[in-house]
Amino acid sequence: MRLVWLQVVSYGDYTRMASRQQQRSIEVSPARGNIYDRHGNNLAMSVSVDSVFAVPSAIPDIHGVSRLLGKVLKTDPNEIENRLRASKAFAWVARKVDSETSARIRSLNLKGIYFQKESKRFYPKRELAAQALGYVGLDDEGLGGAEREFDARLRGKPGTMLISMDAKQRWFGRVEKASEPGENLVLTIDEKIQYIAERELERAVQETHAEAGTVIVQNPQTGEVLALANRPVFNPNALSGADPHTLKDRAVSDIYEPGSTFKIVTLAAALEENLTRPDEVIDCQMGSIVVNGLRIRDHRAYGNLTVAQVLQNSSDVGAIKIALRLGEDRFDRYIRAFGFGSQTGIELPGETRGLTKPASRWSKVSIGAISMGQEIGVSPLQLISMVSTIANDGQYVAPRIVMGATPPRSIEQRVTFHPVEARRVISSMTAAQMKRMMEGVVLNGTGKKAILNGYSVAGKTGTAQKIDPATGTYSHSRYVASFAGFAPVNNPALSVLVVLDSPVGLHEGGQVAAPVFARVTQQVLAYLNVPHDVEFQDPKRFMLRAQAKDEDVAEGTPDVLSLEAVAPEPPPPAARPAQQNTVASLVPATFKSAQPEAVAPAPAPASPAAVRGTIVLDVGGGVIVPDFSGKPLRAALEQAQALGLELEVTGSGVARAQSPAPGTRVPHSGHVSVRFGR
Repeated sequence: MRLVWLQVVSYGDYTRMASRQQQRSIEVSPARGNIYDRHGNNLAMSVSVDSVFAVPSAIPDIHGVSRLLGKVLKTDPNEIENRLRASKAFAWVARKVDSETSARIRSLNLKGIYFQKESKRFYPKRELAAQALGYVGLDDEGLGGAEREFDARLRGKPGTMLISMDAKQRWFGRVEKASEPGENLVLTIDEKIQYIAERELERAVQETHAEAGTVIVQNPQTGEVLALANRPVFNPNALSGADPHTLKDRAVSDIYEPGSTFKIVTLAAALEENLTRPDEVIDCQMGSIVVNGLRIRDHRAYGNLTVAQVLQNSSDVGAIKIALRLGEDRFDRYIRAFGFGSQTGIELPGETRGLTKPASRWSKVSIGAISMGQEIGVSPLQLISMVSTIANDGQYVAPRIVMGATPPRSIEQRVTFHPVEARRVISSMTAAQMKRMMEGVVLNGTGKKAILNGYSVAGKTGTAQKIDPATGTYSHSRYVASFAGFAPVNNPALSVLVVLDSPVGLHEGGQVAAPVFARVTQQVLAYLNVPHDVEFQDPKRFMLRAQAKDEDVAEGTPDVLSLEAVAPEPPPPAARPAQQNTVASLVPATFKSAQPEAVAPAPAPASPAAVRGTIVLDVGGGVIVPDFSGKPLRAALEQAQALGLELEVTGSGVARAQSPAPGTRVPHSGHVSVRFGR
């Protein structure tokens, strides 16, 4: 009877028990979709790697095998042993290991240890556009940037594999359901422009010893973000060593007081309301004004200035007097019409609204403070969107960073993401007046160091005091320096914003941010083959003419008694990688093609001579300057990048002249000026 019971009555139960012991269904992760730049260059991709699993019941010596695996994986062997003893049928040993580790484990030829191919995220350009791209977790879940925002499209659908034991006690895998790869994503980012922005930002942060920085390059007519660069930065291929603060996309989530760049809003609103004219003379009262009982002193004792000169010289008193004509409610309406106080809607997570109080909550001195860019908090993205509105003849176009999605394994047949329709903020006539006035800032005012060779340029400098956390008042030693502008003036192809947080020494926007704007914009306009709209000069003569004295571009910061300071908004909670170890020093980015887990070497800081454009010979080593003649811009940039050289580019077409001459030995990260022509 017992035999009958076992064979007949309990047959189903024992079959199910045996099945559970002898087979296991595991999830097979799909290949995550690629992320491309606007020209189809791959910025994020999935590569096939080995994951190691075990069938514990097939391991003759679990303790010994755990010790061997722990040594190779640099993991506590007790943790491995605990996992192996927790299940007889299946246990993960290590997920997504590199090829060297996989080969070492295979060479051990351990019984009961097997390998399963999985998909792992890989960023071939390493730090390039890291915050915009984002990063993923161990299970390929998007945790930051576009990876997070478009996770559902990129992830695909997982499959399943059945791990079974045959009659001879051998284990094998069989696909039950194939995984489906995710869609691809096409960004508005241009890889070459992103590289230029990151290189110049890295140089600026090193030269000024700034704590952080941001550069945004945008097409003002379409809102497309062509480059979004942040410092500090991280390598998404090596998240375990990243400082959590580097994961933050400062361009969309940072809040700072814009300083004098906000005078663009003040003057544009007054012009639009017919409350002033560019040639109207304003009595700036020798640099002092009382607003509702509070005295505000200008950085210089200006007397009579035209409205255009108020902007050129960044007069706080002049801006305040113009804002008082607007009144609180009307001024507040224009602030919000330019997009401040609201998210721009860019396709990235963690965007801030900024800090913009309604007029009903303004203090007695708020109208004066806000008119010169204090007592208001903005994001870099909001600020460049405002400047792009001026460049776009008074029409606001929301910024965007995604062009569309494509089917798996294709960059054709795009599903286009259409931009939000433009809305008018100011008339085209007011915008034209602002363009001329902002051009005057560069030609005759605080923005002289933003001048370009062969292109007209309009812009505005900004220098804002930071808040001293100990006192809650404005610091007299910590600043945010910025420059925002566009070029060419009459038909703008680019808007560019540079923000440097807490530079040491020289700290004003016209001194430290304007030169970065000039270097980025000059190179990008040449790369895009934008025609010159003013005379192109010999680069050496132009450099001499363009060297403005630091004191000539100083705008200072207001001496204000008891002004309300904008307290920083707590940062939005950011997803963190599974393992976090704060590194003692950040690894600056270089942008050669990477291998998985590769870390870029830190470039040597630029010497003072290199900053001035002079090459200093390094007798003990360095790089031999190649002959760039006849090469198109892209080929020259790629060759210079491969050699570790930095090109100062002027003109368009093919290389016609260069300095230093071919064959000259220069230091690593040395600068070479190349003129391109047709």
